[in-house]
Amino acid sequence: MAQSAPPPFDPSHPPVIEGFTPSAFQRREETFKEKFLRKTRENPLVPIGCLGTAGALTYGLICFKRGKSHQSQIMMRARILAQGFTIAALMVGVVVTAMKSQK
Repeated sequence: MAQSAPPPFDPSHPPVIEGFTPSAFQRREETFKEKFLRKTRENPLVPIGCLGTAGALTYGLICFKRGKSHQSQIMMRARILAQGFTIAALMVGVVVTAMKSQK
């Protein structure tokens, strides 16, 4: 006797996926503010570095406009250091997140 073909996909029932159980409630989308606060709590050094970068840039531009070229150069170098700090904080955050997901 010939075997019948499997039944076609039934849209009224979710597909069966091994290891996955669909839940009855749907998670709502995070707002920008909620996501920003969550990410800031996860890695607080990144916003600190961003604020430091913006502060050094702003003060350096103010000094440049006022004709204080030496102070402006110092602040541009401080901006580069703050950017480096921010990139390092991002990389540490990526490594920590990757290590958490392995556990």
